[in-house]
Amino acid sequence: MSVRKLKPVTPGQRFRVVNGFDAITTDKPEKSLLSPKKRSGGRNNQGRMTMHHIGGGHKKQYRLIDFKREKAGIPAIVKSIEYDPNRTAFIALLYYVDGEKRYVIAQAGMKPGQTVLSGSGIAPSLGNAMLLSEIPLGTTISCIEMRPGQGAVMARSAGTFAQLMARDGKYATIKLPSGETRLILVTCMAVIGVVSNSDHQLLVSGKAGRSRWLGRRPINRPSTRNPVDHPMGGGEGRSSGGQPRSKNGIPSKGFRTRSKTKASSKYILERRKK
Repeated sequence: MSVRKLKPVTPGQRFRVVNGFDAITTDKPEKSLLSPKKRSGGRNNQGRMTMHHIGGGHKKQYRLIDFKREKAGIPAIVKSIEYDPNRTAFIALLYYVDGEKRYVIAQAGMKPGQTVLSGSGIAPSLGNAMLLSEIPLGTTISCIEMRPGQGAVMARSAGTFAQLMARDGKYATIKLPSGETRLILVTCMAVIGVVSNSDHQLLVSGKAGRSRWLGRRPINRPSTRNPVDHPMGGGEGRSSGGQPRSKNGIPSKGFRTRSKTKASSKYILERRKK
């Protein structure tokens, strides 16, 4: 994993930092695992803009990712490590011995030719998907389920990982990437290892045009807008705009939006750091 700093031959490339793509082994995706991806441009079914700052961007095709890893006990060979335009992590193409092909989130260090497994009674090695009840304590894990059979929902983005801290009865204690510590059923699955592409946080776009390629339209700072457009708009000169808040008036920068009566709060042992 590495990044490249481009030579400043144009103003946009002066500060540009791009991914070296050392881990990528092919630029051709598996056609049978592609699906069309339609863009809304931020419009609803009446054609009215309901989400601002969305539109344009390069066409994408969705890669069908196997987040459930339910093919228990069937070995799979890692055929290639590929780029996915829909997520920050890289993905791995698996060839199962029964002939099926599937994409999974690639873990750091995963290489073509490697064999991975999922299910019960397997070794806790890189890329294997196992039940939390069978993973050794202290292991670094990623792609974690919150409910058995649901599929991975936590620690899926580039460079993220969680740690299995303890087990007590039917619950395991997990320290999540956000710093939150919570209980999860030991019958949930997780993958051994850290998610790939940890250098993603070092990338620098270099120019505004790259945001347009990604489908993001220009965004004005709230304090530069008019009062009709944003709660922080208006005023003479560079006025502060009052308390930081969203367009809908919800306070930000420290304001907690989680419901106090949410049923799953009892599973959170320690809240994430501010």
